[in-house]
Amino acid sequence: MYRIGELAKKANVSPRTIDFYTSIGLLEPHKRSAKNYRLYNDETLQRLERIEQMKKEKYTLEEIKASLKQWSKVSSEEHVSRKLTDLQLHLEQLQREVKELEPVIHQLKPQQAKHLTNKLMPQTAACIEALMLLLGKGPLM
Repeated sequence: MYRIGELAKKANVSPRTIDFYTSIGLLEPHKRSAKNYRLYNDETLQRLERIEQMKKEKYTLEEIKASLKQWSKVSSEEHVSRKLTDLQLHLEQLQREVKELEPVIHQLKPQQAKHLTNKLMPQTAACIEALMLLLGKGPLM
């Protein structure tokens, strides 16, 4: 069990960040000590690390909260479900990145787009094409 300072040090965040996440419902203490200190467990540490990773991937706190709610429904026995959830999150991140590139892609002339596509590995180009289709934007070229 970790007190807030210990958890903060392990996760490389400030205690104030943990307080904030607790106040908005992203984290909750596992239990309280006899002196009423909040105590967090290893599962909370993993959850905190996941929150920080998702923040780096530009998820909003609301998106993170919704995702963690789904993630907490997956029990440790449902490893496949967890992997599928992770893949879904990764796909959503890729979709966001494609949307960020979309204005640049649309400004490319056909010859520039073809040149860019030729520089990409075939698998990468196929992934980009698939994401563009998923977003309803049509093919790159």
